[in-house]
Amino acid sequence: MNLLLDTHAFIWFCEGNPRISRLARAAIENLNNTRYLSIASIWEMSLKKSMDKLTLSIPLEQFISKQMEINSIKILPIKLRHVYQVASLPFHHRDPFDRLLVSQCQIEQFSLLSRDKIFSLYNIDVVW
Repeated sequence: MNLLLDTHAFIWFCEGNPRISRLARAAIENLNNTRYLSIASIWEMSLKKSMDKLTLSIPLEQFISKQMEINSIKILPIKLRHVYQVASLPFHHRDPFDRLLVSQCQIEQFSLLSRDKIFSLYNIDVVW
C-alpha cells in the first residue's frame, strides 16, 4: 500500500507521540507499505516553525532528513495535476495544505494516514 502521511501523523510517529493510533503506527512500520511525505507537509511545517507553532529538538531540515532516512519515507513532489485537481474538490476542508493532500491521494491512488475525520468525506482511503 502507498501511504501519504499527513503532517501530524509524520511528526507524531517520528516523536513517538501516543496520540498516533496503533493502526496508523502499524501501517507506517509495515515494510510492505511505501511511505510518502508531501512537499506540502514540509511547507506546512516550515510555516508553523516560523510562527513558533512547531517546536523540535533539532532544526527542521535535519529533523526531516533524519526521519526520512531512518523510516524510509519518500518525498512526494507537488505536480501541476495535483494543483489542478484541487479546483475540483468540494469545500469539506478549507485548509489549503490538506486539500492538496487529498488531491495527491486521488491522483496517485494513495491512502492518507490522518486522524482528521473530514478527509473521509472525500473519495480517498483514510487510515487511522
